[in-house]
Amino acid sequence: MFDGHWRSPIERGLAPIGESLRNAGVTADVITIIGIAMAGGAAVAIGTGELRLGLLLLILTGVPDALDGAVAKASGLSSKRGAFFDSVSDRLTDALLFGGVAWHLASTRSGHLMMLPVALMAAAMLISYQRAKAESLGYDAKGGLMERAERFVVLGFGLLFNEWLVGVLWVMLALTLLTAGQRFVKVWRQASAERVVPVTERQMQRQLQRKRRREQRAAHHRRPARLRPTLRERAAAIQRERPATTSDRERPPRKR
Repeated sequence: MFDGHWRSPIERGLAPIGESLRNAGVTADVITIIGIAMAGGAAVAIGTGELRLGLLLLILTGVPDALDGAVAKASGLSSKRGAFFDSVSDRLTDALLFGGVAWHLASTRSGHLMMLPVALMAAAMLISYQRAKAESLGYDAKGGLMERAERFVVLGFGLLFNEWLVGVLWVMLALTLLTAGQRFVKVWRQASAERVVPVTERQMQRQLQRKRRREQRAAHHRRPARLRPTLRERAAAIQRERPATTSDRERPPRKR
């Protein structure tokens, strides 16, 4: 939801900061690595029960995540390698944060409540996979109520009010599954709306002709190679095929 409505204004606002960081010699990869380190620190803080410190580190995790793209655009180095690294780091950051929450619940709550953030992480991975697979097929799977930015905000709210953390996680899980359903329906409709062009009889005949030509070429390549005749054999064959002429017939001896 935030990605569709606020992405462009945020990118325009971060463009001067990205230019300044680029002039200072900071690369987008370095900022991404800093974000991963912040997420690891937030996971440890949450797991050990320092939820307010974890909230602070969570905020600091979101800052590099927003700046790495601005620095890459300012440097003119946006590439598929950078997009791949950024996507992998996002999934790693999510796993670290939800792992820290699971660690905290395992230490403070009884029963199987620690599986709640694990289920939430699986649902988050599902909606990320839906978008990646849909874009690889040429479809649009963006949007939904609980994307990555929304998860950061809601998780921060749960860390700020510790007594509501479990309830917040349940709400996040429900909305994340709803987002997965929204993306599935969106891509399903796009795929179902593709126009099926009927094949005419003439087109079918052309396809059959092309298929036969391909089969003939394949059969020709499968034939064993014949040995080329030698020069003497070719001369003998030509001699046998040429009709006899008067010069080749036996002439009577000349009288002296």
